[in-house]
Amino acid sequence: MPLPDAMVEPLAETAYAKINVALHVRARRDDGYHALESLFVFAEDGDRITGEATDDGAINLVVDGPFGSGLEAGPGNLVVKAARGLQAYLGEQRGAVIRLTKNLPVASGIGGGSADAAATLRLLTRLWDMRIDPQELTALALDLGSDVPACLASVTQLVSGRGEHFARHQIDDLDGRPMLLANPGIAVSTAQVFAGWDRVDRGALDAGNLERLIAGRNDLEQPAIAIAPAISDVLNMLGQQPGVRLYRMSGSGATCFALFHTQADCSHAANALAKAHPSWWTMETRIRGA
Repeated sequence: MPLPDAMVEPLAETAYAKINVALHVRARRDDGYHALESLFVFAEDGDRITGEATDDGAINLVVDGPFGSGLEAGPGNLVVKAARGLQAYLGEQRGAVIRLTKNLPVASGIGGGSADAAATLRLLTRLWDMRIDPQELTALALDLGSDVPACLASVTQLVSGRGEHFARHQIDDLDGRPMLLANPGIAVSTAQVFAGWDRVDRGALDAGNLERLIAGRNDLEQPAIAIAPAISDVLNMLGQQPGVRLYRMSGSGATCFALFHTQADCSHAANALAKAHPSWWTMETRIRGA
């Protein structure tokens, strides 16, 4: 027999944290965006989006979680923008009550807002039981932000342009690899970091294998460090940990990441950072597979 309404769990989606394993800035485009080349991977963990359908057509958002106080729940939130954009596109008469549990730091270079928007689109197509062409959903996602289209699938992808070009990309020994995220408790402005880029094209991204990625870079690291010097402290701490394979800043910062040989190495590093810098945010996780 069906469960009583009070016992039915709301639909849920995870807004997986996005990490730029490498990020090469090639040029500033005439439209004001930057031409980028990046390898996106996604953590197995992130924010949580739940929702319940309503009959009144309204979109209502509740924000909670460790970093919920840093976000407004009004029309400027990307979750609300995503919901209203999809609702208008589909001509959907129903609304939704959405809860965003914010587990990831705000403005931290790991695609929190973009991942939240993408998870909202995934959630509402299920909640309203609607069909939409994947290309149309991608176009809606791009209107919300450059990283949102790649966050729809949340699997390892090569991304270029401003985010409109992306394709799944398999690299041996990357899926499931232990990963530690660390943030010194600082939010940095993406616009300010990009404004600090020196406009030097240092070459294309080679993502043929992990060794070539290690030889890559994040062209936004130095301008981000100029704004928030504590990023250097995080990178130095990560680089000193036993078993680290690759460490770098993600996106426009201030979150940094490290990939490890084993889960034990990752756990040891997480404990070391927590002991040395208890005010830093850390998340021990793994790279999400396809």
